[in-house]
Amino acid sequence: MSKLVTIYGGSGFVGRYIARRMAKEGWRVRVAVRRPNEALFVRPYGAVGQVEPILCNIRDDASVRSALRGADAVVNCVGILNKSGKNTFDSVQAEGAGRIARIAAEEAVANLVHISAIGAKADAASDYARTKAEGEAAVLSAFPKAVILRPSIIFGTEDQFFNRFAGMARLAPILPVVGAKTQFQPVYVDDVARAAVLGATGQAAPGIYELGGPEVATFRALMTQMLSVIHRRRLVINTPFFVAKIMGAAFDFLQFATGGLISNGVLTRDQVKNLALDNIVADGAKGFADLGITPTAMEAVLPEYLWRYRPSGQYKAIKDSAKNLRKA
Repeated sequence: MSKLVTIYGGSGFVGRYIARRMAKEGWRVRVAVRRPNEALFVRPYGAVGQVEPILCNIRDDASVRSALRGADAVVNCVGILNKSGKNTFDSVQAEGAGRIARIAAEEAVANLVHISAIGAKADAASDYARTKAEGEAAVLSAFPKAVILRPSIIFGTEDQFFNRFAGMARLAPILPVVGAKTQFQPVYVDDVARAAVLGATGQAAPGIYELGGPEVATFRALMTQMLSVIHRRRLVINTPFFVAKIMGAAFDFLQFATGGLISNGVLTRDQVKNLALDNIVADGAKGFADLGITPTAMEAVLPEYLWRYRPSGQYKAIKDSAKNLRKA
């Protein structure tokens, strides 16, 4: 019988790419999510019955155990950018990660991969970064041979980074950013998936790997590159951190005051803290080279999905070509 992998958060941005690659490797894939009816799109990633979404709440021991029972490998992709209700940074990224690792060890799972993030530090000012570090510590305590992946900002067709700002550029003449000088090392989502597959199949040595693409650029430079791809001229304006903190506090309060009915998907105080720090691979850290993976450049991928934000969408190139035709 084919081996089985349980992917927590397997229908999310990164998880779906891992699920697809594991299916291609011939594994049965169990996609553990909170809303399986919204994850039915993962089924065609493999043969009939090879990829199945199931219900799971990583805040509950019994639910986590049920999802990984019989699995040969486990991948945890669950993470949040903003707390909502019971899904807090501590309950999801620290306690949830530790729970998965502990139960995986109890169930004698062979390999475990945990998706963390560059910038994870126990003493971080940001709750996101702090709980990422606490989650890593909990994972290694329960499952010392785990493979932990720390990607920088991730880009790809379904990303919430370039897509978000390209959508803003389509509607407004200016593009406000927080931390214009902050450096990032964007990494292609499928490269992260390749690394996760190596860990899940036992081909990667245990340890922490920091994953960054071939280019390091400031936030402003990334926006400039994105604008070039979508053929739009916009003024990139840096929002001072003191202004961003006020904005984040206002949006956080709006979410709190409405009992979560209005979720803060714009800017949180915690995100402002993260944006003040560079998000690049540390000197001496293990990375793609240690996994035998050559990371993909942004210029090879961005045009493939950002074309829809161009003034004429898919017809932009045709119109530009037509302009060069001589009038009859």
